[in-house]
Amino acid sequence: MGRRSRGRRLQQQQQQRPGSAEDGAEDGGKRSGAGWEGGYPEIVKENKLFEHYYQELKIVPEGEWDQFMEALREPLPATLRITGYKSHAKEILHCLKNKYFKELEDLEVDGQKVEVPQPLSWYPEELAWHTNLSRKILRKSPQLEKFHQFLVSETESGNISRQEAVSMIPPLLLNAHPHHKILDMCAAPGSKTTQLIEMLHADMSVPFPEGFVIANDVDNKRCYLLVHQAKRLSSPCIMVVNHDASCIPRLQMDVNGKKEILFYDRILCDVPCSGDGTMRKNIDVWKKWSTLNSLQLHGLQLRIATRGAEQLVEGGRMVYSTCSLNPIEDEAVIASLLEKSEGALELADVSSELPGLKWMPGLTQWKVMTKDGQWFAAWADVPHSRHTQIRPTMFPPKDPEKSQAMHLERCLRILPHHQNTGGFFVAVLVKKSSMPWNKRPPKLQGESAEPRGPVQPGPADPMGRSVSHPLELESKPAAGISDTEATERAENLENNENKKDGVCGPPPSKKMKLFGFKEDPFVFIPEDDPLFPPIQKFYALGPSFPKMNLLTRTVEGKRRQLYMVSKELRNVLLNNSERVKVINTGVKVWCRNNSGEEFDCAFRLAQEGIYTLYPFINSRIITVSMEDVKILLTQENPFFRKLSSEAYGQVKDMAKGSVVLKYEPDPMKPDTLQCPIVLCGWRGKASIRTFVPKNERLHYLRMMGLEVLAEKKKEGAVPTSESAASPGAPEDKAGAEQGAE
Repeated sequence: MGRRSRGRRLQQQQQQRPGSAEDGAEDGGKRSGAGWEGGYPEIVKENKLFEHYYQELKIVPEGEWDQFMEALREPLPATLRITGYKSHAKEILHCLKNKYFKELEDLEVDGQKVEVPQPLSWYPEELAWHTNLSRKILRKSPQLEKFHQFLVSETESGNISRQEAVSMIPPLLLNAHPHHKILDMCAAPGSKTTQLIEMLHADMSVPFPEGFVIANDVDNKRCYLLVHQAKRLSSPCIMVVNHDASCIPRLQMDVNGKKEILFYDRILCDVPCSGDGTMRKNIDVWKKWSTLNSLQLHGLQLRIATRGAEQLVEGGRMVYSTCSLNPIEDEAVIASLLEKSEGALELADVSSELPGLKWMPGLTQWKVMTKDGQWFAAWADVPHSRHTQIRPTMFPPKDPEKSQAMHLERCLRILPHHQNTGGFFVAVLVKKSSMPWNKRPPKLQGESAEPRGPVQPGPADPMGRSVSHPLELESKPAAGISDTEATERAENLENNENKKDGVCGPPPSKKMKLFGFKEDPFVFIPEDDPLFPPIQKFYALGPSFPKMNLLTRTVEGKRRQLYMVSKELRNVLLNNSERVKVINTGVKVWCRNNSGEEFDCAFRLAQEGIYTLYPFINSRIITVSMEDVKILLTQENPFFRKLSSEAYGQVKDMAKGSVVLKYEPDPMKPDTLQCPIVLCGWRGKASIRTFVPKNERLHYLRMMGLEVLAEKKKEGAVPTSESAASPGAPEDKAGAEQGAE
């Protein structure tokens, strides 16, 4: 059926129903605000097989089954997280508590009393909150419009993430630090990735942490969603790549002139799953649930977890998580991985790491059920005809001693009714030594490399043809991990010397099947490039400025944008262009002016990367007061004389061009904004303007107590000096490009 005929049918159904579609969505059919909108029938929140399966497995404590099912039928509460690395986090928290949450007190929506949001007891520093308001009520209620607008705007500018509570747990248990090399194996849509980026930037005074995050996803389109999420945090330490996680290629880095295999300090392995823990938001699961999904996904989940374990450094930590409650996807994968590792991996005891979080210990015994309800307690009971569907790795370990030594009870299962969340499973693994299939005797120096086989199975077979046993994947002359072999062969990158220096293009299509868009190459600016000295002179960049880390996305022609990555990501990019498909990396720091040649410098500063760049700039900085910031953000082109006398004195003798506007808080005035602000601006002939995206503009004004603005803009009113931003103001990227004059 085509889209038009579906639309017509839907229209007819709506006309036949009493009340409008809006009414039906709100309260028609007693949907408790969680059913389908429009004319579709309501999904019945019942599945007998689901209940039979989990009652038999006893995942819910005695006497709590009714509460468990009741919680699953309720809509999921809205949760939000304040991004912890921005220096503005405390200000946003202050603003939320003292303004927006106060306005929600004694408020009723559709006869339901609105509970004032509460902090999640287990999340550090009160940076995560939950409310009984479902997302639908937030969007539809006029009384909550201001609060909803605040959430949308702050989410866009990267200061708030609207993220499910349980999904915040894995990054916290990963316990990442700014110097860690982190791999997020199945990263889209990216809420956990943003949490990891925040951890890297725990110290805002360090623009380039030593660590980095490589965020991977197998789906090319979802990779762009991931890029959008990561871009909000403007970090030079994130790289988005597009690979099948079960055979993600092994990367290399240059360490003191030698090629060494890159091992990660932290790996997040949030695998694809059947998602029966998400029933509260994905109502579809009620109708579609069967054990078949779990049986089909188990093999992939085990391959991904195995590949992660191989790439983990000794002493490193890997978190395996799913939003499923099913032991086939949870404990069975962990038990099988531990058994294969022969002591190289062990489950960490994290029971004391998140005080306040309620969880159930992992199961040590479980059974396997087919989609038609047939149970098997052991592999020996499975008839031969079922061997393709049910595998031996799905059963608990036979040997009770072995099972006890695994400590499967250290896994965490989060049940929905305990803290009004979704269902979730997490296990934290620590690597004690190399995986057994990687322990090979060290090769003698000068011994010829084995005649065939690349360093890693990734590029040779990127699409991960099914491997009957994950050991086979690495038992070939694959990645030797002993120290002497860490430098081995390095894929003979010397052959690539004929490539253009500093150009990291897409991998050759002969080696890898590439899907999706063909990405532009990443070209590092050569040291002697004439493009850079005018920029360095104009902004008086200090000698410590890492110009080697500047890159552009064009090999020939005019370079319009300059991006910046950290030193470590530069190393990864330059040494792996043949084996990895990079979707995006770097933060934009400069954009070319349309008429830039008239000025001393053809490039203006970009707000996106100003916090990265600011520590190196020694010229064209204007210190402004809070009143100046208000004027600059609410008026499109204020004349110099509108600024305070201090700011006017700095700007009047300055040459035309891009400027930095810096606000420093005064600790003697605690009532004023207490976080520093750095804005990009343009000094014209007699006026000055800012180049700040709309949502960021609204964010700063909100922090200074000006709120009414967003509503005026929404009504389409012509902006006055009071309004936040004009519809055609230069916060739009197109406007910003044209507005450089």
